[in-house]
Amino acid sequence: MMMRKVLPFFLVAGLAVASARSYTVNLLQPSMVGTAELKPGEYKIEINDQKAVIHKGKVQTESPVQVEESDTRFDATAVRYVTSADGKVRIQEIRIGGTRTRLVFTTENAAAASGQ
Repeated sequence: MMMRKVLPFFLVAGLAVASARSYTVNLLQPSMVGTAELKPGEYKIEINDQKAVIHKGKVQTESPVQVEESDTRFDATAVRYVTSADGKVRIQEIRIGGTRTRLVFTTENAAAASGQ
């Protein structure tokens, strides 16, 4: 009887952990995400709900993100950039290689970063 009460708790806890997804991306140029400028290098991106946490060592930043599914799989991971009015290169979208997952960084992120 005690086992029935404990088991559902562990199942729920396991599902909560499983809902967070993580990916690795290699940035080839300095890139803005929110108000943070990321130097070139390999970063880990963890997605939980509508938030992306991007980190490499002690460097960490968060940004709102929309996770979308494409009709086809992406062959390789690709980062799409946009140059903002202040001349800085911002990450607009990351397509995760080997999946149909596309991470779209919301326009709220860009507006907040530019002070609008």
